[in-house]
Amino acid sequence: MKVNRKFSAAVSGGALLVLALTGCGDGDDSAKVDAWAKSVCEKAQPQIQKRADAQQAIISTSVDGKPADIQAADSKAFKDIADANRALASAVQAAGTPPGEGQEQLQQDAIKELNATATAYLDLKKKVDELDPKDQQEFADGLKDVAKGLKKIQKTDQVALGKLQSGDLGKAMGKQKGCQRARPSVTPPPAAGDGPSEPSGKPSNAAGPSKSAGSAEPEASE
Repeated sequence: MKVNRKFSAAVSGGALLVLALTGCGDGDDSAKVDAWAKSVCEKAQPQIQKRADAQQAIISTSVDGKPADIQAADSKAFKDIADANRALASAVQAAGTPPGEGQEQLQQDAIKELNATATAYLDLKKKVDELDPKDQQEFADGLKDVAKGLKKIQKTDQVALGKLQSGDLGKAMGKQKGCQRARPSVTPPPAAGDGPSEPSGKPSNAAGPSKSAGSAEPEASE
């Protein structure tokens, strides 16, 4: 089913939140900044891996899977990513206000965005669950709608998360193993030549991964 590869391409070309929490760079960070980053990243690590595994499941199944298999894989993956985002929001909340002037608002904005994206993923899960895998044309059309919804999430403004990963906070997070990129155990098959069903440019936001819905590989900076 060609639309499966189109859906996979839509997922692969996306940008999402998770490793807006990942910074990179060197520099001397204060003990308080390092402690805050460690608190977040220790809790973030399993959630980042969970997202990476979920996006892998979406891509792998979408390429050659049967409609019922795609439905089951996407439904579980969207739920897993939603759960991971909520857990990441909780980790940022539990770490307390990041050291530095004006950081409390940045923290609250990041929490709000992670929770909002989690809700959006649950909405996608609901849409996938409602599709009829026995009707291939209806299922294909439904997947296109889901892919459009996915793109909207991927294009969500991530300014607050981008700021959270900047400066000393970003440098401190970049040094924490827990906030570094997670790689799925199997490399997803390429979807070249089967782009999204509607034209779209690659999201330019630097706060999200470029390879998939749950990947931890940042786009211009998951």
